[in-house]
Amino acid sequence: MSDGHPGTGAGPSFGSRLDAAFGASGHLCVGIDPHPYLLEQWGLTADAAGVRSFGLAVVEAVAAAPRAGIVKPQVAFFEAYGSAGFAALEDVLAAARASGLLVIGDAKRGDIGSTNDGYGAAWLTAGSPLEVDALTVTAFTGVGALAPLFDLAERNGKGLFVLSATSNPESRELQTARTPSGESVSRLVAEGVAARNTDRTRLGDFGLVLGATKRLDEYGFTAEAVRGLSTTPVLAPGFGFQGAEFSAIPHVFGPLAPDVIVSVSRSILGHGPQGLAAAIENDARLVGEVIA
Repeated sequence: MSDGHPGTGAGPSFGSRLDAAFGASGHLCVGIDPHPYLLEQWGLTADAAGVRSFGLAVVEAVAAAPRAGIVKPQVAFFEAYGSAGFAALEDVLAAARASGLLVIGDAKRGDIGSTNDGYGAAWLTAGSPLEVDALTVTAFTGVGALAPLFDLAERNGKGLFVLSATSNPESRELQTARTPSGESVSRLVAEGVAARNTDRTRLGDFGLVLGATKRLDEYGFTAEAVRGLSTTPVLAPGFGFQGAEFSAIPHVFGPLAPDVIVSVSRSILGHGPQGLAAAIENDARLVGEVIA
């Protein structure tokens, strides 16, 4: 398997496409998070029609921005409206793909066996109504249990981002727990994911979700989780509304800082539809100053 193409020849790998997006549009990822309060602020109804209009407006603004090329729809806000909400999400995903944006589905799926086959068919298969370029997943059942998702993603030129170290305070006890070998659970997950990228010379298809808030840095396990890793992209939520500052990226993520997807949601979306373009451009500029 080459660095640029998955094993089946399905086209460029996710890692190579992400690397190209970094070069062309920078590292900013705009979250599509239609919180009920944001729908109200935008003058939209709290229903499937509202989240559809919200999502399409964000896609349009990001597609028009010269220094932003990645979006991350938060599936939960669409799922809240049932089948109509999923239909709205399908429209938003289709619009983002048609606009040439890289789409990360923030669905946090993950299970075992045939259940993972089902998740993969839904999110990582070309032509599926829910097709995305990469999917967030959990590894509580073990990184090895995600093998069906890893394999399908690799065949289809897709990616996965596995939760490794999150910044919510409830995560500390579990994620800092030590294995018999002395590693934290977060580090164990990170190593398992990184092992899937060992044949890549630049960016692999499989990355880590590492929260970016100050709480995480205070816990001190982000540096441990990424120590010595390479070719492993990072999806980093927590900037803006949750308190993380762009200037902290090199300190928090160390050697993986050049490969961080800087995810910003509410602090951009809170500017409303009229201020969206300017907010995207401003944050993209600030991120670009930190990640040269």
